[in-house]
Amino acid sequence: MNRFLKLTSASVLALACVAAMAHAETSPVTWEDILNDAETTDDVLMYGLGVGAQRYSALDQINAETVKHLRPAWSFSFGDEKQRGQETQALVHDGVIYVTGSYSRMWALDARTGKRLWKFEARLPEDIRPCCDVVNRGAAIYGDKVFFGTLDASIYALNKDTGKVVWRKKFEDHKIGYTMTGAPTIVKDKETGRVMLIHGSSGDEFGVVGKLYARDVETGEEIWMRPFVEGHKGTLAGAEGTVTGDPAAPSWPNNPDGSKVEAWSHGGGAPWQSASYDPETNTIVVGAGNPAPWNTWARTPGDSLYTSGQAYVDPSNGELVGFYQHTPNDAWDFSGNNEIILFDYKDKDGKTHRAGAHADRNGFFYVTDIEALSKRGGEINRPTALLNAFPFVDGITWAKGIDLKTGRPIENEGQRPPLPAEGETKGASIEVSPPFLGGKNWNPMSYSQKTGLFYVPANHWTEDYWTENVTYQAGAAYLGQGFRIKRLYDDHIGTLRAFDPTTGEKKWEHKEEFPLWAGTLATAGNLVFTGTSDGFVKGFDAETGAELWKFNTGSGIVSSPITWEMDGKQYLGIASGYGGAVPLWGGDMATLTTQVSQGGSFWVFEIPEELLTASK
Repeated sequence: MNRFLKLTSASVLALACVAAMAHAETSPVTWEDILNDAETTDDVLMYGLGVGAQRYSALDQINAETVKHLRPAWSFSFGDEKQRGQETQALVHDGVIYVTGSYSRMWALDARTGKRLWKFEARLPEDIRPCCDVVNRGAAIYGDKVFFGTLDASIYALNKDTGKVVWRKKFEDHKIGYTMTGAPTIVKDKETGRVMLIHGSSGDEFGVVGKLYARDVETGEEIWMRPFVEGHKGTLAGAEGTVTGDPAAPSWPNNPDGSKVEAWSHGGGAPWQSASYDPETNTIVVGAGNPAPWNTWARTPGDSLYTSGQAYVDPSNGELVGFYQHTPNDAWDFSGNNEIILFDYKDKDGKTHRAGAHADRNGFFYVTDIEALSKRGGEINRPTALLNAFPFVDGITWAKGIDLKTGRPIENEGQRPPLPAEGETKGASIEVSPPFLGGKNWNPMSYSQKTGLFYVPANHWTEDYWTENVTYQAGAAYLGQGFRIKRLYDDHIGTLRAFDPTTGEKKWEHKEEFPLWAGTLATAGNLVFTGTSDGFVKGFDAETGAELWKFNTGSGIVSSPITWEMDGKQYLGIASGYGGAVPLWGGDMATLTTQVSQGGSFWVFEIPEELLTASK
């Protein structure tokens, strides 16, 4: 049933007067606003549209019957020569859109007209080290501030009404590879009542030690820091904190003299994506990146904890209270950063669990028990917290499957690239699928509360993969692997798929010629939205996968869509501008996408009033 009322002439005139007024001051954003973000429809206050990151909206004015009437309401150009890699998800509050862009920029736009209210551009040094394009995936908002990270390993707080800098904190040295590309997260610690800003670091490919930070929202001061490489020390309240993991059970090898191997000092594990938050257990849930170097033999034997998995962190003190590792001793750069969506999972026996869903770059979809992984004390790495796991892409070569009893992958022999022969600099090449760009990369999937399905933007490709000798050098790539990504199928690379998390059944799929690198959005209007690398915004029937609508934005889309309600009407918003890792690292796929035009813009779509009225 449609919940929207037709606007009268008088109300249109009143709204026009409101729109004409300057956005001098918008209301402060409270923790209650953020906590209720998934249920409210007039704002978008979190990356993921709620603390559980489901990317689901209860709006239904745009639905399977009316979506064909969608038209552009306005578009805004990001301008200048910095037209690439727009991987952002916008926020909306009090009629203002906050959108970040490549090269660490942010704009505030009038949501009704697209008029620029302010712009902020970080002054970046020339020696930044972004591994996978100059992207920024979004902002956080709280009180009178918006927050976002920059490519020089800094985080900013800006006044949301003026764009003026309130504070800036540089958290690590960008010259050795630290950056920040993910959207920060606002969390309120139930123990202390303190609202804090949570963010991670990027830079695994340069051999950084990945770290998660908590900051005071008003001052930016660090509250705690947690490294995600076993044996490294955190901080708490300005002092030295505890060691990550159990030193008595090391998962990184030692040298013959008992000292730590080189890889441990530069071990990766960066939580470069955005965190989810479980308010019931008061737990931050975030992915941990790949171990460094990629060369598995530099870290063998051992599992290289706490990398390539999902981490559960106490916001009160930054302690790691739980961890599930998707890829032990990751040899393929599968990482573990893809989003963890919190949802109610009904198992095959009918029992409901509070669960996390994760589609990993390694090609497997995981359902984990949040309550088991968020328990304080006891064993940290709890593999038995796994509720279900199944493949979500075709042609996986590195493992037969995931053992549901142990939680560990059942690896296939010969899928870890062999070491170079004596006197050689390069090992024998093997073929691996998925490649290091993953069955799914950073681009978020969504979950529909209406259908109970997950909508996964995936890719089918493979790679030639070989080891190379590796030695750490500050600021240089720390890989020890060579690669070339190739097609898996002749007719497509991208595949949008719908999955039942209980059975693992694929309900439908839609194929794309180019790689899929955009996030998805599910709505109560029985729709799924995403973007394509050749420039289209598309809407699909959530039940059948039928393509119902598309619009060409002129450049590839590698961002995440949002929807919101304003003045009695539902809007759809998405950024356009091709870039990201595929054109930089994608081998044959990079060659394929050279035909895609560069760009940088934000598009807003609506159903015109006369068509909306006619469809009632």
